[in-house]
Amino acid sequence: MIKNIIFDFGDIFINLDKEAVFKELAKYGFTSLTSELDSLAKSYEQGLVSSKIFISNLITIFPNTDETKIKNAWNSILLDFPLNRLEFLENLAKENKYRLFLLSNTNEMHISSVIETMGKDNFQRFKNCFEEFYLSHEIQLRKPNADIYEYVLKQNNLTATETIFIDDTKENTDAAEELGIHCWNLQVGLEDIIDLKNKLPQC
Repeated sequence: MIKNIIFDFGDIFINLDKEAVFKELAKYGFTSLTSELDSLAKSYEQGLVSSKIFISNLITIFPNTDETKIKNAWNSILLDFPLNRLEFLENLAKENKYRLFLLSNTNEMHISSVIETMGKDNFQRFKNCFEEFYLSHEIQLRKPNADIYEYVLKQNNLTATETIFIDDTKENTDAAEELGIHCWNLQVGLEDIIDLKNKLPQC
């Protein structure tokens, strides 16, 4: 029986344009994702470098930019947060049938932008639905590494087989499944989190 639900954030609740950052940076010379850029982004997502250092490094890589251009390009991935998803989550939380958790690979700039766009009140409504709200840059762990799932399970005394994890990235759900966690690899554009109850394992 499922007792616990762990949700991703991006493309589960908030819509994303994952190619937007590359399109914006292309204006300043970006051509492909190098190992240097990939490592820098993952380090930032894991909270191993500050926003100041991250922006400074990107300006070094793309000298035709400045802090404002970098922030705008970096946050271009973030789109809208449909109200019906927030209302669905609030209703789910009110049922008090499942323990709800958020587990997101994100970073300080993105979260700051989300709060600004949603407004503090709506963001707090969202956050209040969860027992725990885990952001990769705050806990210095990131998906799909096994230790981030083990951390959430251990911190909250969760049994893997009583838990379902929902994420749009197959690499992340595959990693969680290896630990015995039930998973829904949500297909963006074809499925929606509001249909969660149809996806829960019947046991």
